Amino acid sequence: MNSSLTINSLKLSDADFERIVRANPEWNFEQTAAGDLVVVPPTGGTSGNKNSNLSYQLEAWNLASDAGKTFDSNTMFVLPNNAKRMPDASWVRQDRWDALTPQQQDGYPPLCPDFVVELRSPTDSFEQLQAKMQEYIKNGARLGWLINPQDRQVEIYRQAQPVEVLQAPSTLSGEDVLPGFVLNLQHIFA
Repeated sequence: MNSSLTINSLKLSDADFERIVRANPEWNFEQTAAGDLVVVPPTGGTSGNKNSNLSYQLEAWNLASDAGKTFDSNTMFVLPNNAKRMPDASWVRQDRWDALTPQQQDGYPPLCPDFVVELRSPTDSFEQLQAKMQEYIKNGARLGWLINPQDRQVEIYRQAQPVEVLQAPSTLSGEDVLPGFVLNLQHIFA
């Protein structure tokens, strides 16, 4: 099961959140901008494999382009609205990464990635994922993909543009955010 649980009545300080994260390493946690705790269970094998393929393709492009830093689904970012989020895959432009202190880089980076991906697991709430994508865009992400393998559908999120919905695309373009990156969806939609 991969559906997240939001605990609305439990508002946490940054210190309390950190204590819970460290005391429960077997779980993934996020926190909303309002301070609500979100428990995110581990993914199943099929979703984990699809996410690994996605991350591999992004990292291969990044190694060739040397344009920034890629991050996996365990990397937590503190967004400008103070939400703490972990996209399934993400990328940050090198100059933005270099502007962070070593302590910020080692901790939860205080920025929103330039590029984010959420890969829907069978038990994920599609509406919750759509809300997260909107949150990323409002906090500075320049490009986001919500990949829904169950329906072979992708929603593309961009700054100041309506969401674009693609049905069964074979590839996705990184556009001007990730120049030259093309994600092959063959193994993700399989």
